[in-house]
Amino acid sequence: MERIRAHVLLCAGTGCVSSGSKKVEAAFQQELAKKGLDKEVKIIETGCHGFCEMGPLVIIYPEGTFYVRVQEEDVAELVETHLFKGRIVERLLYKEPISHEKIPSYNDIVFYKKQMRYVLANCGHIDPEDINEYIAEGGYEGLGKALSELKPADVVAEIKKSGLRGRGGGGFPTGMKWEFTRNAPGTKKYVVCNADEGDPGAFMDRSVLEGDPHRLIEGMAVCGYAIGADEGYVYVRAEYPLAIKRLRIAIKQAEEIGLLGDNILSSGFNFRLKIKEGAGAFVCGEETALIASIEGKRGMPRPRPPFPAVSGLWGKPTNINNVETFGNVPQIITKGADWYASIGTERSKGTKVFALTGRINNTGLAEVPMGISMREIIYEIGGGIPNEKKFKAVQIGGPSGGCLPENMLDLPVDYDSLIKAGAMMGSGGLVVMDETTCMVDVAKFFLNFTQSESCGKCTPCREGTKRMLEILTRITDGLGRPGDIALLESMAKNIKTTALCGLGQTAPNPVLSTLRYFRDEYEAHIHDQRCPAGACTNLLQYNITDTCKGCGLCKKVCPAEAISGEVKAQHEIDLSKCIKCGACIAKCPFKSIVKA
Repeated sequence: MERIRAHVLLCAGTGCVSSGSKKVEAAFQQELAKKGLDKEVKIIETGCHGFCEMGPLVIIYPEGTFYVRVQEEDVAELVETHLFKGRIVERLLYKEPISHEKIPSYNDIVFYKKQMRYVLANCGHIDPEDINEYIAEGGYEGLGKALSELKPADVVAEIKKSGLRGRGGGGFPTGMKWEFTRNAPGTKKYVVCNADEGDPGAFMDRSVLEGDPHRLIEGMAVCGYAIGADEGYVYVRAEYPLAIKRLRIAIKQAEEIGLLGDNILSSGFNFRLKIKEGAGAFVCGEETALIASIEGKRGMPRPRPPFPAVSGLWGKPTNINNVETFGNVPQIITKGADWYASIGTERSKGTKVFALTGRINNTGLAEVPMGISMREIIYEIGGGIPNEKKFKAVQIGGPSGGCLPENMLDLPVDYDSLIKAGAMMGSGGLVVMDETTCMVDVAKFFLNFTQSESCGKCTPCREGTKRMLEILTRITDGLGRPGDIALLESMAKNIKTTALCGLGQTAPNPVLSTLRYFRDEYEAHIHDQRCPAGACTNLLQYNITDTCKGCGLCKKVCPAEAISGEVKAQHEIDLSKCIKCGACIAKCPFKSIVKA
């Protein structure tokens, strides 16, 4: 039997793979073989650790030393110094930005310290392609407890008591949803996982599927037992090939040892899972559109009622939750509803996983208790705003969410507080913006996304969002009209009340929230022909100030030949020729060129 004296855990989530972790792994294999350590050191590919900004990430056990931004050229030193000589390679440790302290253990890094990682507990720490590692961490204990100790109605009652709410957007009570499906007439019922994660910048579900797929399988199996379903579907977008690969492996492994299939754990309960790959239509994140897609139809929503719990997949009662919601189920059953309900706020229990993107130092995934403030997420876990820029806004809830300003940074992050503020929890996308961001342009960006993804079935969404987008485009092009703000507000409110599905009803949220908190920017665009953030190209003018030394560098780099002037004399920009590319500003050593 081989004696393994060290384990190298290498992040092989999509983010780290794109940063070169596969090359790092190949370098490890080569260097270990050179040193004759290939039989004593085991390399394990894990899922995402969440600290994406610092990838590729490597943890070496038994010491648990956490190395960041490891490249293939660093591997020889890691093998020689750490694995061969037993010394830490300090230059590859994480360094806190304020104290500059080098930290060898991920547990001591602020990014992780402020988190409560329950859904993400195994991500980055187990081999997602080995069911034994999941079981070693307590995996499938929840399913075993449900089948051996609880009746189906007891499982539903436990989920209700926990206070778990859906993590896919609307925040509907999960236990109540399960109860509706369980009580619906009929013997054939389905469990469906909505893994069609389409929000720009969101990758929470993908990371769970890549790093801990058995957690989803267990949660869906418990749900199947509770509602009386013997069949389930995971609807996952085809753009997630690694997630699909690992989910297929996990399903096969669970079937092989009797945790999926017939008579699971000799309980008489049968449950099978299938994967349905989606083509990437954002509208298929809506329940009824998703159901239509699984059935082989065009993914378009239908009016409700009847709700899926009564008439869903092929007309049968169907329960639909997203990956993170199912990911909470095993621990609720194992540890109890009271344990789960002790986390979070009165009406928002448990934790929430957020994808931190945009103008923030620590991009990545963070799982935090409900009720934490936005300030803690952005400045403590996220590390604040890069390049000493000033925070301006945070977009929370994806394209259906809203933009919140600086004076709301201390708002508790829970379902009710966010709705009251004009935003929403959504699936967990969190995009941070700094002072260089134009809020009118942000509203246009998100509305452009939802408009292009509209299925076109209902007129308010199909035509209304198109007209709103035209108005926003005019405003950012410097062609805004005095009545545009009132017209945008009127159209947004009409769409919210008349669109067929939840996606259409929430599409105007970014416009309404930016009008609520940043109306002055709209007014500046329309009345002053000015973009306060200096981001809307058509409203910019580039001017050379009297601090110009006449070095001529700006003139040399101008692609439009719009700059003229003699050496050692102040230069000028011909605004009729200027294409506003910014090359002159970037080149000027005296910062004599300004945007106005």
